[in-house]
Amino acid sequence: MTDLATRHGAAAHHGTAFRPGIDWEHVVRLLVGALMLAVALVIIVLPLYALLSQSFEDHEGNFVGLANFISYAQDPILRLSVFNSLWVAVLTVAIVVPLGFFFSYALTRSCMPLKGLFKGIALLPILAPSLLPAIALIYIFGNQGYLKWLMFGHSIYGPVGIIMAQVFHCLPFVVLIMTTALATADARLYEAAETLNTSRWRIFWTITFPSVRYGLINASLVVFTTAIVDFGIAKVIGGKFNMLAIDVYRQIIGQANFQMGAVIGVILLFPAVLTFIVERVTYKHQTSQLTARAVMLQPKPSRGFDRLMLLAVAVLAVPILGIIGTAIFASFVTLWPYNLSFSLANFNFGAFDPGGWLSYWNSVEMAAWTALFGTVMAFCGGYLTEKHRRGSRVLLGYHIVAMVPLAVPGIVLGLGYIFFFNMPSNPLNVVYGTMTIMVMCTIGHYYTVPHLMALTALKQIDSEFEAASQALGVSFWTTLRRVTVPISIPAIIDIATFFFVNAMTTVAGVIFIYGSTTKVASIAVVALNDTGDEGAACAMAMMILYTSAGVKLLQVIATRLLLHRQQQWRSSLREA
Repeated sequence: MTDLATRHGAAAHHGTAFRPGIDWEHVVRLLVGALMLAVALVIIVLPLYALLSQSFEDHEGNFVGLANFISYAQDPILRLSVFNSLWVAVLTVAIVVPLGFFFSYALTRSCMPLKGLFKGIALLPILAPSLLPAIALIYIFGNQGYLKWLMFGHSIYGPVGIIMAQVFHCLPFVVLIMTTALATADARLYEAAETLNTSRWRIFWTITFPSVRYGLINASLVVFTTAIVDFGIAKVIGGKFNMLAIDVYRQIIGQANFQMGAVIGVILLFPAVLTFIVERVTYKHQTSQLTARAVMLQPKPSRGFDRLMLLAVAVLAVPILGIIGTAIFASFVTLWPYNLSFSLANFNFGAFDPGGWLSYWNSVEMAAWTALFGTVMAFCGGYLTEKHRRGSRVLLGYHIVAMVPLAVPGIVLGLGYIFFFNMPSNPLNVVYGTMTIMVMCTIGHYYTVPHLMALTALKQIDSEFEAASQALGVSFWTTLRRVTVPISIPAIIDIATFFFVNAMTTVAGVIFIYGSTTKVASIAVVALNDTGDEGAACAMAMMILYTSAGVKLLQVIATRLLLHRQQQWRSSLREA
């Protein structure tokens, strides 16, 4: 194909060398790239700029330099929030990373049965809003909890409850990262160690641990950042324990102190940016674990070891199932704990909120629009970045902007949306309080991961397709439609699912920008919990989980069917 492309390219060049004209494909690529960059700037960069500007201004909009930051540093209560957020995040990392590593080690380095089932259980929390474990823990360990005696007189409200809920919420992130890290290993190293009669403990510290060090660092950074910036858990179960994410909410909603809210938002940027920088530095020092001659490690059956791993994983799965099971049970009882008879009254949301089911359907609508527009934008932007970025400053700029959300917490971006879109002089002010701004914020908040997913999928497609199409005079959009998109359908489905699930579960990103008619299910859970309607809050949170799980199941089925068809197509080509 390369030779064919070269000959046709030479012929095309020879035939058009003296024919002046406009390269319309280049013009289209430039225009689309500029449009993508403009949209990315609007939904990501400009709100952050508005946030930073607000932190250096007074109530009248005058520049005051670092005065707001100095005022923040002089407030002992606000300083305490920084300290609280840091030590809670550190302790969460110290608990959940070893647990997630051990869970992942059992899944990848043993021959225990039911691996798929237990991995699915470990990933269940990712389908639920962070509010769910906080509410369920109140049912378990709260003042009327059925395991209240295990608290030994202490209250679940405060750092204890926050850390427990964070461990539940962050476990899937650690499992996803560590199963990937542990799945790639060179069997020759382990065979050599076993030949030398090296103990399992020494093999672990000299071979296994160094090979997954980068994964452990990544997992720790992700958990640390998530624990600091999460809003939902601290809001529900934090009690009077001050944390940064709650301080932002109180300053903006409770006191209308936008300048101090902007200052806290900027402070919340620091751990995320620091995490991003550390990850980039460690990535540069990471060496490849698999060479061309490597042999993939396959775990060997060992009855005693496999049973031990199965028992350990089952023990770790019990709290996950217990928390979700409690939320399910609480949503179907009449009145906890006085009347535990079955009832669907908690799902009659109209009895607790004038909007009734509107919040749930708003979430579904927002998730659907986010999945549609987010997927189109991420894939098209990824295509132009991967296949046509060379020499294009516009596409390079787009790629840089697309990486920014990785270091921006959702509550910070949502705060920036208030300052940017609520300005009367901004022509985009018309979208404030509408579903449009919520879709924009959700796409911007989660944009980096789909962008990287698109790049990863497109890197696997040989660039000779574009070279041959160009040589044969076929436009790049025709190649995109007839070749690239059909091959990338599984990745496109993954991107759409990622956007949909995260849009269903997001809280912090939209807590400041929803309107009276655009309140979503996750915000309704917060409101129901504030009014003391925990049963209805559990029911709404479970509706989010049911919807996310259903979409995830559809993704798995669709992907398998598509892969099966692609395998049949490839087999028929080989036979031909």
